[in-house]
Amino acid sequence: MSTHKATADRPQLTVVPPGGGGRRRASAARPGKGFALHGRFRHVYISPAVLFVAVLLYLPFLWTAYLSFTSYDGLASPEFTGLDNYRRLLEDDALVTSIRNTLLWVAGTVVLPVGLGLLVAVLSYDLRRGAWFRLPFLLPYAMSGAGLGVIWGFILQPDGMANQVLTLFGMPGGDTAFLQDGPRNTVAMIVVWTWQQLGVNMLLFVVGLQSIPKGPIEAARIDGASGWAMFRHVIWPLMRPITTVVFGLALVAGLKNFDIVWVMTQGGPGRSSETLAVTMYRDVFVANEYGYGSAVAVLLTTVTGLASYVYLRRQASREEMPR
Repeated sequence: MSTHKATADRPQLTVVPPGGGGRRRASAARPGKGFALHGRFRHVYISPAVLFVAVLLYLPFLWTAYLSFTSYDGLASPEFTGLDNYRRLLEDDALVTSIRNTLLWVAGTVVLPVGLGLLVAVLSYDLRRGAWFRLPFLLPYAMSGAGLGVIWGFILQPDGMANQVLTLFGMPGGDTAFLQDGPRNTVAMIVVWTWQQLGVNMLLFVVGLQSIPKGPIEAARIDGASGWAMFRHVIWPLMRPITTVVFGLALVAGLKNFDIVWVMTQGGPGRSSETLAVTMYRDVFVANEYGYGSAVAVLLTTVTGLASYVYLRRQASREEMPR
């Protein structure tokens, strides 16, 4: 048996002894074969998850889309009416109010809970015992939206605690109709939503701050950066991944908000505080107009999907821009 010396341009030769060892070494010499089974059956592995998503998400949406082209009261068979429900959408004044309120919710939930959450996270990050300072902001998130709506509904009534406190201290606004006039009622509910959501946004931003490498911050401090300059040019760009997540969640939450509005005002008075989600619920489950309510649901889903797609594409394009 001869031995060959391995060099840089000649691979080492291995003599395989006779017997079973040759078969084992021959199979080991072809690493791609070990992955053939996984590649061949990969669709079988993911099919339960795909089936689960299809049954719980895609099939209901397709059924809703079909109902949007019908006249259906939930009892008789759906009667196909074409685009009648969508033409009705264009002529519905209540839908215009719902769209306006939904846009207010989107603007409010993106600016107030996210902005204030970021502010509290940054101001408390370097504080001694900062976790205790953040705790009161996080506790309201433990409440459900329905429970929050009941409590604040009593507080903001014309004879509720808010007006009574203002009157007691002789402050102006003791007779303010917080929930009786639009769009003031929508603004009041956005403030309530901010009170609940500020804590979780603050927590996400704290996680983002903790994930920032220390090197760039120390280098910026050596260069003399501090305060607003440090935040704007160093900390904020490094927090872009978590900021994308927080803003995306706030955007979707503002578009589909339902529980607080329904519990506090039920979209009233006079449908002045309805959002698209409340309009959909009222038309389907209160008025039993499943066809028209399904058209509103399709509109809401389309708007939410497009807004999320545009936002994520814009964030992705920013990540790809040369710096």
